[in-house]
Amino acid sequence: MTQLSFRRRLIPTVTLALVFLICSVVTAVKAEAPPVLKQLDDAYVQVAEKVTPEVVNISSTKKVGASPMGEGMDPFFRNFPQFREFFGDEFGKQFKEQHPGRQGGPTQVAMGSGFVVSSDGMILTNAHVVKEMDEIKVTLSGKKTYTAKVIGIDADSDIAVIKIPATSLPAVSFGDSSKLRVGQVVMAIGNPFGLNRTVTSGIISATGRTNVGIIGYEDFIQTDAAINPGNSGGPLVNIDGQVIGITTAIATKSGGYQGIGFAIPSNSAKIVMDELIKHGKVTRGLLGVNIQDLNESLAKSFGLTDTNGALVAQVVPGSPAEKAGIKAGDVILKFNGKDVTGAAELKNIVGQEKPGTVVKLTVFRDKKTFDVNATVSERTAAALAEAPGAAPSGSAASADLGITLEKVPAAAAEKMGLKGGVGLAVKQLTPGGVGSRMGLQEGDVILEIDGKGVSDVSAFNEEVAQAKKNKVLRLKIQRGSATIFLATGLD
Repeated sequence: MTQLSFRRRLIPTVTLALVFLICSVVTAVKAEAPPVLKQLDDAYVQVAEKVTPEVVNISSTKKVGASPMGEGMDPFFRNFPQFREFFGDEFGKQFKEQHPGRQGGPTQVAMGSGFVVSSDGMILTNAHVVKEMDEIKVTLSGKKTYTAKVIGIDADSDIAVIKIPATSLPAVSFGDSSKLRVGQVVMAIGNPFGLNRTVTSGIISATGRTNVGIIGYEDFIQTDAAINPGNSGGPLVNIDGQVIGITTAIATKSGGYQGIGFAIPSNSAKIVMDELIKHGKVTRGLLGVNIQDLNESLAKSFGLTDTNGALVAQVVPGSPAEKAGIKAGDVILKFNGKDVTGAAELKNIVGQEKPGTVVKLTVFRDKKTFDVNATVSERTAAALAEAPGAAPSGSAASADLGITLEKVPAAAAEKMGLKGGVGLAVKQLTPGGVGSRMGLQEGDVILEIDGKGVSDVSAFNEEVAQAKKNKVLRLKIQRGSATIFLATGLD
């Protein structure tokens, strides 16, 4: 073999050896995780180890007699079919089962989650997990099962407190949900599909979610941590292992996780929890107004530069709001000096006030801002029966009006409580016209246009012509028993 031939064979061999050595070094380097990743990994483990023992499995049963599956047990889901709360369709097939009871009648079984809030056996969960159930069983992390009794249920916030006869239990610690930031890491712990103490992780996708249409008082945390049927009532915790929310509902078409889950903020839950433990019920404040959000067109029509505040669409006679001088068309900008971003926020703030409390409202009317004091009353069933129906939100629009009006029929006027000759009824709407786009419906009665009363079509048309010059139109209408405002821009 020549020297040249030997070198030609040696070079590839050496090259391969060097490549192998380099790859081995690179592999060894890659196998070593960065310190920050190790710290995060340890944090997840520590949180799971800390909180998991404090999470419980809740199994509730109810005798349903000859009722169809789910009837009487799940009004939450029936009232809001666009959402699958944690006892939804798919879950129902597996965990919401009917079977012969001990005395021959069919019973219904449902499963959910909860967590221990005191060492003597107090447990926080969702109201829809235990409401109207005949028997509630709680299984601890040590697999010991107790029969629980209900301490208090508040359906409006979907919060319930139950108690088991146990002592020296590990209890959760609460975090401050008002300090949450979008993007913050969170973990959800619960019993999805009966798989006890399952831990999932994600981030906070949004805070202050309202108008979801699930419960009466909404201020949801939105998260993408995997939440499935059975998680309902379980804790949502931060990286320190503090409870910052109660997982409550999911937005889904399949009945399972699709990346959008909702949790009740811990600060709100604690207020309700304390009331339920002390009094067995929650007492809320009431102003006596029907309010709605402002859209851009409504804000412009009133002379506001933004859409913050809550627009008063109707005032209940004899209510604290009326006594304070609040009128329909007012915009409540602040409550006790705190800015009001929308109708849902104002409702939540008022609800947390004790009846008899004097509050200061900052009001915008006729392009002027002033303060008034109101004494909050108690939100009772009787008070709500006197209140107008909830006002839907208005929507922006464009194009021509496209509506046909008529005098309000006498029968309709009497039913709505209108005086003779007041308002114009919407008889017909042109599809795609400004009337339909701004939210008008057939049967609505237009009471005012840009603050002026209307009683005949010709006067109404004159006001529409004037509104076109101002490039904005605002209507005050009556729909059933509720009075609301609608507005749109006119180019």
